[in-house]
Amino acid sequence: MIMISSSPRLTRSIARRALNSRRALSNNTSTNHNHNHSAIRLSAVLSNTSTTLITPRCLSTTSNAFFDNHSNYNSHNQQHQQHQQPQLDTHAIDPHSQTYIDSLHLTEAQVRKLHHRLNLVIRGGGNNDNDRARAIAKHLERNKMLPRDRIDALVDPGTPFLELSALAGMHSYPPSASANSTSSTTDIDSINNVQVLADEGEDDGSGEMNVPSASIVTGIGVVCGVPTMIIANDATVKGGTYHAITVKKHLRAQEIALQNALPCIYLVDSGGAYLPRQSEVFPDRDHFGRIFFNQAQMSAANIPQISLVAGSCTAGGAYVPAMSDETIMVQGNGSIFLGGPPLVKAATGEIVTSEELGGAEVHCSTSGVSDHLARNETEGLLKVRDIISNLNQAPLYPSQSGHSTPHDHDQYYEEPLYPAHELGGIIPTDTKQPFDVRMILARILDGSRFSEYKENYGTTIVCGFGSIMGQKVGIIANNGILFSESSLKAANFVELCCQRGIPLLFLQNITGFMVGKKYENEGIAKNGAKLVTAVATANVPKITVILGGSFGAGNYGMCGRAYSPRFLYMWAGGRIGVMGGEQAASVLSTLQRDNIEKRGQQWSKEDEEEFKRPILEKYNRESSAYFSTARLWDDGIIAPADTRQVLGMSLEIARRRGCEPNETKFGVFRM
Repeated sequence: MIMISSSPRLTRSIARRALNSRRALSNNTSTNHNHNHSAIRLSAVLSNTSTTLITPRCLSTTSNAFFDNHSNYNSHNQQHQQHQQPQLDTHAIDPHSQTYIDSLHLTEAQVRKLHHRLNLVIRGGGNNDNDRARAIAKHLERNKMLPRDRIDALVDPGTPFLELSALAGMHSYPPSASANSTSSTTDIDSINNVQVLADEGEDDGSGEMNVPSASIVTGIGVVCGVPTMIIANDATVKGGTYHAITVKKHLRAQEIALQNALPCIYLVDSGGAYLPRQSEVFPDRDHFGRIFFNQAQMSAANIPQISLVAGSCTAGGAYVPAMSDETIMVQGNGSIFLGGPPLVKAATGEIVTSEELGGAEVHCSTSGVSDHLARNETEGLLKVRDIISNLNQAPLYPSQSGHSTPHDHDQYYEEPLYPAHELGGIIPTDTKQPFDVRMILARILDGSRFSEYKENYGTTIVCGFGSIMGQKVGIIANNGILFSESSLKAANFVELCCQRGIPLLFLQNITGFMVGKKYENEGIAKNGAKLVTAVATANVPKITVILGGSFGAGNYGMCGRAYSPRFLYMWAGGRIGVMGGEQAASVLSTLQRDNIEKRGQQWSKEDEEEFKRPILEKYNRESSAYFSTARLWDDGIIAPADTRQVLGMSLEIARRRGCEPNETKFGVFRM
């Protein structure tokens, strides 16, 4: 199965378990169903003992007078035929096309770079490989597990873990992170204009400090059949302390949990706030204190909060377990105190050990801060699973308890007609060249089936209905610049999906709305605002993937970060900004030229190019996917070939809330 931004070790273990589950599914599948391809989603993976295959719903076998009166209707079809949506079966790719080959080679280079950088951050903290090795060895010597190992031991066997924003906090990379295979001469960093400067803890010249994975691992995993948000501190990165980006990532995980009704599991091993930069993590509304506010709010909303204290839990961080519904502490390593031994000594003169001050024995037997004592982490993780099993929450897959999935949907579905690896060869290397976004839809939708809406109107945007891993979804995909017609078409389609309770998927590749006298006179601002209003007020789950560019107000109309999509992912070659670098340089140089000429001076072509150069460099660097993900403007960079699996899992989670029909109250649409 697919994970976003996770470790190769964890990927391999999950892949093995998923493969075993696939084999089990294959062995148990009835020969009567061999006309469909069985595939795995969160709810269909997931356990060798509880996975159930659901056949496609058929027409009723009850006699119907309408059908009986039509002699040409086949009774066998009446019993077994299911309506099939139109199929995108004319979107094959010529694998020998030079355009396809060039695009695929570029994508492969970008994906190698992505994997190399992920391998770097999952090794933890330290300023070089030796430091990292020492930090990990020291951690393991204390009989403590690494954060991703804890998660691997916690989630159900055979299930995927959807790790989020693994490259958050990485503002620059050491030269080794640009490494490619020795057979490639492509300078990948020049492709994406990403600076390669510093290592962890080192200032990159802009005041940003590298904090690998933001010193915290977050993601969605299945525990005892229940999808959960897992938040695990990484003590090998600055002692698991909270930097500004750590707080932001923690809060984003809680936001996802609240939006999708996911119980939260906190695997605590943190030194609290990073004191040298306390002003960036403490005083504001969305700083450290908001974590505990969110815990209280979610607990009040019956979204369980569970903590396993496997290491230090100091100062404000002590409120994470103290405000959880149930808390477990690991004997010998777990500790909770508002003020650690150094602070106690400075404030009162009292000399006390960590264990005496706030160890597991103290809090499980004397203070009552913790509810359960675990002799080691393995026992503690088993206790977490025991607690989750008693939450009385509906699991993703049917179980002996009789629970069923939250929403009816087919767990038996078709794979696309075309292979996923071809997704890497669709977007041209020259991003100014157009491509048909239906080529992408044909490789992510079940059976490549797509019911298009208003296909002959507003053709620069593609709207319609399809399914991803058995889950109905409404798709809005850019196929060019946004005009009034395409904006109105998309706004109308958002209304339809909200009325029917169907989640929305936005596929972004947009330079913005059309400009010019003709279009302003036609009301492009008013019509574009209709789309923005519809997207902003839509209550159904929204998921966004930035395939190519995401520029200007097109980002707003296509559900950018400010419009609260449940999940937002970027392809490695994606770009985001107020406008493209060339446009920005042209606008600013035009203004500069006008000012110079007003003074009666001349501005040569060479002067103009010199003026544009730093602007282009700045915009290209700041619009890259890595610049975005370092600042948590997205939920992770994904490889194109993984898009279908990532979306399938994300839809499974997002559909837990917000799919009730006709629940959206729209704002005023200016006519």
